[in-house]
Amino acid sequence: MERVILHADMNNFYASVECLYQPGLRGKPVAVAGDPEARHGIVLAKNYEAKRFGVATGNPLWLAKQLCPEIIFVPPHFDRYLKFSRLARELCEAYTDQVESFGLDECWLDVTGSAGLFGSGEQIADKLRARIRRELGITASVGVSFNKVFAKLGSDYKKPDATTVFTRENYREALWPLPASALLYVGPATEKLLKKYAIRTIGELAGTERKLLSSLLGKAGEMLWAFANGLDVSPVTRSGLQPAVKSIGNSTTLPRDLLPGQDLKLTLYILCESVAERLREQNLQCSTVQVGVRYDNLFSFERQKKLDAPLCNSRGLFEAAYGLCCRSPLNRPVRSLGVRACQLSLCENLQASLYGEVRRSQRQDDLEHAVDGVRRRFGHFSIQRGIVLTDPALSRLDPKNDHVIHPISFLK
Repeated sequence: MERVILHADMNNFYASVECLYQPGLRGKPVAVAGDPEARHGIVLAKNYEAKRFGVATGNPLWLAKQLCPEIIFVPPHFDRYLKFSRLARELCEAYTDQVESFGLDECWLDVTGSAGLFGSGEQIADKLRARIRRELGITASVGVSFNKVFAKLGSDYKKPDATTVFTRENYREALWPLPASALLYVGPATEKLLKKYAIRTIGELAGTERKLLSSLLGKAGEMLWAFANGLDVSPVTRSGLQPAVKSIGNSTTLPRDLLPGQDLKLTLYILCESVAERLREQNLQCSTVQVGVRYDNLFSFERQKKLDAPLCNSRGLFEAAYGLCCRSPLNRPVRSLGVRACQLSLCENLQASLYGEVRRSQRQDDLEHAVDGVRRRFGHFSIQRGIVLTDPALSRLDPKNDHVIHPISFLK
C-alpha cells in the first residue's frame, strides 16, 4: 500500500502567536526579536507583512528597521510557543498516532491507516488546517505525499494556509525545477559545493551519478540523490516514542565580551554546571566534551575531547572544556561560548575503578548529587561556587533561566 505522509508547518509561528496575544499588531509588519541590550539583537521570526519589505530571519535589528521603517519588534515568549506547539500536536494526534515533531512549528503525520476514517490525505490535510485555524487562531500549510521529504517540500511550496499534494505522477514536473537548496538537508555549504559541479536544481541532483555525489559528499550525497528521486523510505516516529538523547549542551551570548582569564572561567563554570545538572537529572554521564567559541568578530571554532572515564560532574566538564579553550590562542574578546556533553550512557553502567583520578571523579559526581538536593529544597542560589561570586554581574545568573543561559542548539 502506498504511504500517505503529511507535513504540517504553522505559518510565521512565533509572530502569529504574538499577534494572538496582541490583536492590535494584526495587519502590521511584526518581528519577534531578541534583546539588543543582551546582544541577542536579531530577527527570530517575522510575519508576511514584514517579509514583503525584505525582512529575513537572522537580520540584525538595525537592518530590519532600515528595510521596513514601520516594523514593530516584540520580545519572544517561548512558554507561549511551547503551549501552542503542544496544542497543535494534539490536533494532529486526532488523526493518527504516528506524529513526529520537526521543531516547535512543524511535524510529520503518517495517515496511511486513517483513510478509512477520515478520507484521503488531501482531505485530512484540509480538515487539519481548518481545525488549527478555528481552534488555535493561527494558520498552517500542509504538504501531502508518499514520503517525508516530498511532504515537507509540499508544506513549503505554497503559503499561507494551503494544502499541496505531490504524487508519483506530478513530482518531477513540480519539484525538479526547484533549487537544490529547497531539498531537506541541503544547506548553504552543500549548495555551494553542488553549484561548482553545475548542480543547481533538484532535477539536476536527481540526474547526477550517485558515485559522483558519493565522492563529493560521502553517504550524505547518496542520501540526497535518493531524496531527489523520491526514494525516501524513512518512517514517521510513533507518538510517545522519543529518540534517545544523543547530547546535552548549553550556549550563551553574554552582554559583554569575555576576556581570557577569570571572565572565561566563570562563564564556562556556569555553563558546565547547567550541563552537568541536566545530565544528572536524566541519569546520564558523558564520555566526550565539546566546546564552541565565537569571537567578537564572529569567527568561531569548535573543539572536542574524549574523557578518560565517563562523568556527570561540573568540575570534570569544566577542566576538559577549559583545556580545549586553551588549546587555541584566545587572542580576541570572546562573544559567545557553548559546552556540550556527548557520547552519553546511563549512570548504572558505571564500572568501579581502582584508578585514583577516576575514583575522585566518581566522588565528585556523588558530591554534586548532594548539591542538587540542596538546590531543589532551598533554591539554586542557596549554594554556589566561590568563583561565581567574583563577578556581581554574573553571580545571580541561574543556568536554568532561559532568559540568561539558553538550552538551545550548539553554536553554529
